[in-house]
Amino acid sequence: MPEFLSTLDDDFEQRFADLLGRKREDSPEVDDVVARIINDVRARGDAAVIELTARFDHLDLTPQTLAFSQDEIDAQCALVEDADRAALELSARRIRAFHERQLPRDDCWKDDTGATLGWRWTAVSAAGLYVPGGLASYPSSVLMNAIPAQVAGVENLVICAPTPGGQVNPLVLLAARLAGVETVYRIGGAQAIAALAYGTQTIARVDMITGPGNAYVAAAKRRVFGQVGIDMIAGPSEILVIADRHNDPDWIALDLLSQAEHDESAQSILITNDPGFARLVTEAVDARLETLERREIAAQSWRDNGAVIVVQNMGEAAALADRIAPEHLELCVQYPDPLAENIRHAGAIFLGNLTPEAIGDYVGGPNHVLPTARSARFSSGLSVLNFMKRTTLSKMSPEALSAIGPAAETLAISESLQAHGLSVRARLDRLNAEKE
Repeated sequence: MPEFLSTLDDDFEQRFADLLGRKREDSPEVDDVVARIINDVRARGDAAVIELTARFDHLDLTPQTLAFSQDEIDAQCALVEDADRAALELSARRIRAFHERQLPRDDCWKDDTGATLGWRWTAVSAAGLYVPGGLASYPSSVLMNAIPAQVAGVENLVICAPTPGGQVNPLVLLAARLAGVETVYRIGGAQAIAALAYGTQTIARVDMITGPGNAYVAAAKRRVFGQVGIDMIAGPSEILVIADRHNDPDWIALDLLSQAEHDESAQSILITNDPGFARLVTEAVDARLETLERREIAAQSWRDNGAVIVVQNMGEAAALADRIAPEHLELCVQYPDPLAENIRHAGAIFLGNLTPEAIGDYVGGPNHVLPTARSARFSSGLSVLNFMKRTTLSKMSPEALSAIGPAAETLAISESLQAHGLSVRARLDRLNAEKE
């Protein structure tokens, strides 16, 4: 059974704090292993990647077969059923339309001293997109990572999608093609991250790495950060549903299970102001668990990490939501919009009981790569901006330098940076001499 809490309980604060602090990642100490893998790839390049792929994914490759050929991609794409293809195409169109609206604008202006100031946005030159592989891989993740990068203007995009035992998901390759990515490497794990970050004889180094992965991938992304940019360190999936009694308990149960079925470490939390409704939802969860294909995974997630919290009003619910800072937040209440106005910390918010989180995973348009483990307090989901950087522009006119240059010189002297101050003073002296 999940954990049951009520804000009326004397020990609520302690139990809620314990819930927030609970470590859900069931991963071994992998950092030392990852460090060795990265060093090996840096030293031996392709040979290390090929050897490690054979060891971990039981797949024998050569430098020539690290990536799928275009003929192989064509053949796999041809296996996709028409209905699946149409759904993926719809998803791609909606994701592209949403992310095109995120493109930032350049700006440039003259201030009151006559200085020209501004900024411009440019895309990173190359990005590597990691997609968990095998038959359980997710083509939606390909679209969610590749399309924002393409919209941003990244010229060189590659995907790493491991194929353990040679298992290939045709939808992943079709998604890559729909997103305009031609190069898909069939490698994964820490060795793939190292290859993208440092390059090998066959794989060109990139500037940005995005995409989720297992504990080894997460540790590798953490280690190469600084050498390249990364999107985030993704943890187990999570959902918080705030619901009132004006809902079908079965709908809410399914929403909670939509994350619980990801893996045993996922977390699903219900907050409601109606104890009777809370009971109906938990009964509906139990009933649905009997029918799910991934019932064992979902049941363990719900049992070990699930929680039901009863509050006195929706104001309390909003305050708790901010403290949880969930990856996914559903507001299944009569008036979701004003409630959303009172919540600051969430990766993505789904408004109303006709907007299940699963819509966001596939066809809503906003990105489904979102901050986990309460990091929504300070970070955002993947967007076009992850693949862009801002360069500021400054141009001093004679009038502007005369107006603000002396202050720069004064501050440089105060910091004992003589050359700084002299670089300004030399120009001021020249301007003053020209006026005489």
